[in-house]
Amino acid sequence: MPFQKGQSGNPSGRPKAVLANGMSLREMARQHTEIALNALVKVIRDDASPPAAIVAASTALLDRGWGKPTQPISGDDEAPPIRNKIDVSGLSLEAKREIAKLAL
Repeated sequence: MPFQKGQSGNPSGRPKAVLANGMSLREMARQHTEIALNALVKVIRDDASPPAAIVAASTALLDRGWGKPTQPISGDDEAPPIRNKIDVSGLSLEAKREIAKLAL
């Protein structure tokens, strides 16, 4: 049966994944946060852990504890900064005033 134009085929949206115990996967995963963090710490402290595992565990802990580092945008060091210039000469005085308010 085709859907009517302008009407969603799934008006209730995607159903929430509820497991047999009545909890969502997210809720179940969050119950194991402390165990997961302890496992990451164990990997970091274990001298037998491969360096890649230590780095991955360290990164996971730092990202969750402090947030991911900002990603700078790099470009040509000798080029001037990019400036967006908009020609407003053809706009009315009222429109220019509205743009000026947004720029503050």
